[in-house]
Amino acid sequence: MSEAETAAVDNVAGKLGFKEGDLIQEFGYDDDVDFDLRDDIEELTGSELLTEDDQEAVDSVILWWRDGDGDLVDALMDAQTTLDSGGQVWVLTPKSGRDGYVPPSEIQEAAPTAGLHATSSAGVSDDWAAARLVSKRNKG
Repeated sequence: MSEAETAAVDNVAGKLGFKEGDLIQEFGYDDDVDFDLRDDIEELTGSELLTEDDQEAVDSVILWWRDGDGDLVDALMDAQTTLDSGGQVWVLTPKSGRDGYVPPSEIQEAAPTAGLHATSSAGVSDDWAAARLVSKRNKG
């Protein structure tokens, strides 16, 4: 991988706070996810994304979430099952104007009920935006 390619991977996956050696669990995988982003995360961390069925303690969770996927509070609760203390949940939603768009207010309303606090957001691809959620006990 060239330096430019490494920098691009670090830029997207690194923007989400991931680093080499992190274990990341993925929820909500479907054929519409951003495969380049997934590859970038795996490249940066040096390991494959764990599935919803894995039970290992993880550093972070990515949750692909679309309008109509069900109850976001329940999904956020499930996403925290294996999350290590101090870990973060990134809720990835289709950007405005895309199929499955979820307004940021929906995430901000669901987070406190699930014991989380919304701290920041990031555009991670042409089609997906990300909202960072952390435990209310760890607002870092």
